[in-house]
Amino acid sequence: MNDHQLLRYSRHILLNEIGVEGQQRLLDSHVLIIGLGGLGSPAALYLAASGVGKLTLCDHDTVDFSNLQRQIIHRSATVGQPKVVSAQTALYEINPEVECIALPIRADEARLRELVAQADVVLDCSDNFDTRYAVNRACLAQRKPLVSGAAIQFHGQIAVFDCRRDDAPCYNCLFPEDSEAEELRCATTGVFAPLVGIVGTLQAAEALKLLMGIDCGLNGKLLSVNALDMNILRSNLSKDPACHACGKSSVRAMAEKGGKH
Repeated sequence: MNDHQLLRYSRHILLNEIGVEGQQRLLDSHVLIIGLGGLGSPAALYLAASGVGKLTLCDHDTVDFSNLQRQIIHRSATVGQPKVVSAQTALYEINPEVECIALPIRADEARLRELVAQADVVLDCSDNFDTRYAVNRACLAQRKPLVSGAAIQFHGQIAVFDCRRDDAPCYNCLFPEDSEAEELRCATTGVFAPLVGIVGTLQAAEALKLLMGIDCGLNGKLLSVNALDMNILRSNLSKDPACHACGKSSVRAMAEKGGKH
C-alpha cells in the first residue's frame, strides 16, 4: 500500500477491526454486483470508495428517466446509456484506482457460474425471483458467499448466505422456488427512494466484512426494515434439509453432475 492509499483509506485503517491488513484485503478483493439499480447503486459506490480492488458490474438494462428518483449512481446525462457504463463512469470519478468491469448483459446460468467463480463475494441487487434463484444456484455451485437484498414500497430485506459453509442456509431455504411467492415490481407498486439506499448500503457493509474476514453481522440472518415506521427486525435463518437447491439430495446431484465430462 503506497502513501496515497494510506491517506485515502486512513479512516478505515484507524479502526482496530480493519487496520492496514484489512484494507489490503479489500484492495486484493473482487466483488460481483448483479443489478445496478436502486440497490446496486449505493452498494457499488461504497465498495469503490472503500477500496475494493475489482468490481464486476452485470446488468442488461439501460438508464431510464424514472430511475433517477432512487438509483443514485446514474445521472440525467446518462439516460439511455447501459446502466453498467453509467455506473462505471461514476465509480471511476470516485476512485480511479478501482478496476471496474462493465458487462451490459443478462447472464445465463453458465455465464453466471463463470462470473461467480471469479469473485470473492457476490451481491444480488436484482429485482426478480428468476435472477435471484439463478444467482443462488451459481453461488452454491462455486461455494461463494452471497449478500442478497430486496426493497419494495416501504419494505426492505437483506440476508447473507455463506455458501462456503455446509451448514449455512441458502436463498432457496428462505424463499423456496416452488412456493409461488408474489413478485412485486417498483414500476407497478412503487418504492420509497431512501429505502433502497438503506438496503444497498447494508449490502456493501456486509460484503466488506466478509472480504476482511470480520465474523459478525448478518451471516445466516435476515434483516427486515420497514422504512415507514422505522421498525427493524433481525431473524435467524435455518438450513432446510429438504431444500431443492442446497439440501443433501441437491448437493449429491451437483457433485455427480460436476464429475461428468
